[in-house]
Amino acid sequence: MFFGNFEFGVGSATQLGSVVTATGVNFAVYADQAEQLHLCLFDSEDQPQGQLSMFRQAGGYWSIEVSGLTAGQAYGFRADGAFCPEQLVVFNANKLLLDPYGKSLSHTQCYHPHLSAMDNNGQFCSIDSADLVAKSIVTATLEPIETARNRVAPQQRCLYELHVKGFTQQLPIADHLKGKYLGLAEPAAINHLKSLGITTIQLMPCFSFMDEAHLVAKGLTNYWGYNPVSFFAPDHRYAITDPISEFRSMVAALRQAGFEIILDVVYNHTAEGELQQAMLNFRGLANTTYYRHEQGRYLNFTGCGNCVDTYQPIVSRLVCDSLRYWYNIMGVDGFRFDLGVDLGRTHHGFDPYAPLLTAIAQDPILSQAILVSEPWDIGPEGYQLGRFPVPFLECNDRYRDTVRRFWRGDEGVVADFATCLMGSRDIFHKGKRPANHSVNYITYHDGYTLRDLVSYHRRHNLANGENNRDGHGENLSQNFSHEGDTEIAEINHQRLNQQLCFIATLLLSQGTPHLLGGDELNRSQRGNNNAYCQDNELTWLNWQENSEKSQLTEAIQQLLKLRRNYPMLAQVHLQDDALYKNHPYHQVSWVNECGQQMSHEDWHDPERDFLSVIMGEHSTTDCLWLLFYRDDQPLRVSLPCGYAFGDQLYSTREIKQQDGTLHLTQRCVALFTLKVS
Repeated sequence: MFFGNFEFGVGSATQLGSVVTATGVNFAVYADQAEQLHLCLFDSEDQPQGQLSMFRQAGGYWSIEVSGLTAGQAYGFRADGAFCPEQLVVFNANKLLLDPYGKSLSHTQCYHPHLSAMDNNGQFCSIDSADLVAKSIVTATLEPIETARNRVAPQQRCLYELHVKGFTQQLPIADHLKGKYLGLAEPAAINHLKSLGITTIQLMPCFSFMDEAHLVAKGLTNYWGYNPVSFFAPDHRYAITDPISEFRSMVAALRQAGFEIILDVVYNHTAEGELQQAMLNFRGLANTTYYRHEQGRYLNFTGCGNCVDTYQPIVSRLVCDSLRYWYNIMGVDGFRFDLGVDLGRTHHGFDPYAPLLTAIAQDPILSQAILVSEPWDIGPEGYQLGRFPVPFLECNDRYRDTVRRFWRGDEGVVADFATCLMGSRDIFHKGKRPANHSVNYITYHDGYTLRDLVSYHRRHNLANGENNRDGHGENLSQNFSHEGDTEIAEINHQRLNQQLCFIATLLLSQGTPHLLGGDELNRSQRGNNNAYCQDNELTWLNWQENSEKSQLTEAIQQLLKLRRNYPMLAQVHLQDDALYKNHPYHQVSWVNECGQQMSHEDWHDPERDFLSVIMGEHSTTDCLWLLFYRDDQPLRVSLPCGYAFGDQLYSTREIKQQDGTLHLTQRCVALFTLKVS
């Protein structure tokens, strides 16, 4: 068949998106309630070339194959159908739509009110949006990255979360590389990451994303990127010219340096937002299929205006296809799922055997990836820590809060603190899941930095334009008697020591440690605990050297080296844990400051400030002694009964040994070897 200069045929709906064929390009898309779908072609100047009617296939799919087209062709879709907003059916052929499976976009998508399918009165909007919408770009089929993946033993994995722009914007590299994917591939970036001893880089979102309307109105931007336009196309903001090739080059360089790469992914909502906001792709193609809804309204389990309905088969397929693309072609080794409970929702509630979670877990490719879930959203029964199936790891906020409370000096938390140290076995139960399924963290991107955690009592988010109402209100922080920065040397000494105690606790705990990029640089956001819209020096890493940065960096280096040299620090094999049956098992005992086994009274003493644990293999005489002290008053600690001192492997502050006694003068974490006497 011909239309103008185009020869076309029915094509195939087997593979969704645009696929280069022997004679042209095949296009396929899902739009189950559309009455007609149109393929719109554009030239390199963004001018229309033609509009072709697509062919309906079984199951709600549409397809067309156009001869003579090649990679680089710009295109979009228009969908005809009913317009009944009260039923959430809002087809509007005046709105150009992106391909949900498009691998590349022509440019960054920007918000504009005319992207909406309706006007301010909820009526049909006849304004054409083609000039306001980025175009999907046909891409050639790519082969996997040649550089081999790195396989890190789960018990030795350490995550380091970073923002591509924030990490590289002030790095001493060429200006054109600052803030870019390729900047992260530079020796200055890689050498720093390698020096720390971390194994796994967790990239904040790189899906193409759009600034929300309320941020545009305030002159702000979505810096973090948790507002996806596409689940396939990498964002242009971090590219010089070609986001796909530059992202892959970054991955190849990081692989060459020995790292694993995890990508933070957002499948729970999209940048289309609420019904009256942007129509970019999903809303215009199959609104009631792609989004959760009830009684003519979206179900907003994300706080972002919409919620992707991952219980629908087509959505489950979309997510799995996206994950496989980023794993196979873009080269990442795993994923961190933002608001991951949505992946496990059925009609409403969470089910660990929900179709999408099951599909990922049984997939021969995806089940081999590193899978980390944020185990909550804001919907009903939205907190599901500990309920995700194998092989998912989970971000453990209970660990974060307990460790913060312990070091702040809260009463009655010592027992919970000990449980967290040993892998949160009250949540990740022995015999079912290893301790490394608990992703332990003190700080994350959404909250205080480590320095701010010890410098601020209250959030300071006025720059976000929400009258300081956004962000967490209770941060379990401690400012050491002064809010914010100070020149008082003693306060700064206490703050640095507290940071060192936090780092030591994290890296000497059972589980998978997660570090927030920049904490090793003593980075502050001046008390802003929700800096999602701050694309400026508040969030960019400062690489200027000082003594505090050196001490924090050296602590991480030393502790990760100890974690590698003493595997018991990362994975204890307990005799009653069926997962380690037939392994040499370890013995663990808890000891008080008198060198005696912790008594019932010790465990329930609300003002207890000292705790220590001895860990050793059953068949050997050497063991490790790990100590935690959270007060700044002098304390004498007796050597555990039956043991002699070995080596002092680590201490946050200098500890004096004398006559079988330790003399502690301030809060600290220390690690010794002991010998049976």
